[in-house]
Amino acid sequence: MAEIKLEYVNSFTDSRGKRRHVFRRKGHKRTSIKGRPGSQEFMDRYHELVAKTGGSPAEIGKGKAKAGTIDAVMLAFFRSDAFEKALAQETQNTWRPILERFAAHKTPAGRRYGDNRIATLREKPVRDFLAGKTANAQKNALTAIRGFIRYAVAQKFLSSDPTKEIEVLKVDGPKSMGHMTWLEPQVEQYRKRHRLGTVARLALELLLNIAARRLDAHLIGQQHIKRTEKGDKLVWRPNKTKRSTGKLLSIKIMPTLQAAIDAIPNKTRADGVLTFIVNEYGKAFASAAAFGNCFARWCRAADLKPVLCDDGKVRNFRAHGLRKAALRMLAHAGCTGVEMMAVSGHSSLDQLQEYLEEVEQERAADAAMSKLANSAGTVE
Repeated sequence: MAEIKLEYVNSFTDSRGKRRHVFRRKGHKRTSIKGRPGSQEFMDRYHELVAKTGGSPAEIGKGKAKAGTIDAVMLAFFRSDAFEKALAQETQNTWRPILERFAAHKTPAGRRYGDNRIATLREKPVRDFLAGKTANAQKNALTAIRGFIRYAVAQKFLSSDPTKEIEVLKVDGPKSMGHMTWLEPQVEQYRKRHRLGTVARLALELLLNIAARRLDAHLIGQQHIKRTEKGDKLVWRPNKTKRSTGKLLSIKIMPTLQAAIDAIPNKTRADGVLTFIVNEYGKAFASAAAFGNCFARWCRAADLKPVLCDDGKVRNFRAHGLRKAALRMLAHAGCTGVEMMAVSGHSSLDQLQEYLEEVEQERAADAAMSKLANSAGTVE
């Protein structure tokens, strides 16, 4: 597989034959980046380092993009409030590499899309860029491209959206299940491996207690605790909705989480670090991706094996699966959709329907089988 080239990244093979990637920017410390260039893990860390060391890389246009080209407008988009302020950091990290790849894509004649004038952008180049991608990849790419086009239309670079007639690929077969949902046996297996007093255990209890995304979970700490007469609570605003609903969540700390917090030795955290979840050096994780990768290692240490799912895909147990597990537990405890939304921060009941339907199906099936047993009488 060809390796994509990124500005400030020096890639080489070390003496052991392992491929390594080092971020190098003049005036800043060299930093190794784990993963493969182009992967979500790698690009999250790459754009984080770019932002910390002076802003957007000059990969698009390199400061010489001709006015009115896709390159120039895309560079302006990355520097605009519509991108930097209106979009969550996680969305920025997802969209930027997609749009950079779109600009770098070439026509059959070998010309980069980014060199073309944006006023000439039509439906076909977008379709060509989407061709060959999976349904999910098409959906993500089209979402990013349409976000960029909305900016271009608002700034009068385009008169209309050329993608309005494009529909993403629809594949026959089971709907994708997304991240693996943890069930009680997997939670207990993890707990047996990671005892109270470890950060690994604290991470699990935190994710189960508040049904948080990993983006929020790795940032939550002592500063979010609110003391009340009815017990301590965690109070924070989810990153994903800060720019939309701005919803403030207040969740009671359950005994399982409190026990995990109390069991952590003071020496686990470096001086001044408030976050509950820390890395091996006692410091907060540099990013949600870094935390997610560490959590994956904790899962492997607990011998949680990959599972072949109903949709035919093999999945591993990961941090986001605990958010789904927490919602499932709430549903099975008899919580209403509104009550679940108050914990998870979801803005629509539609997003919780699968958990509510699972409970309803199980209860209805139990009632049906009980009626069948009562009507059948005694078996001789």
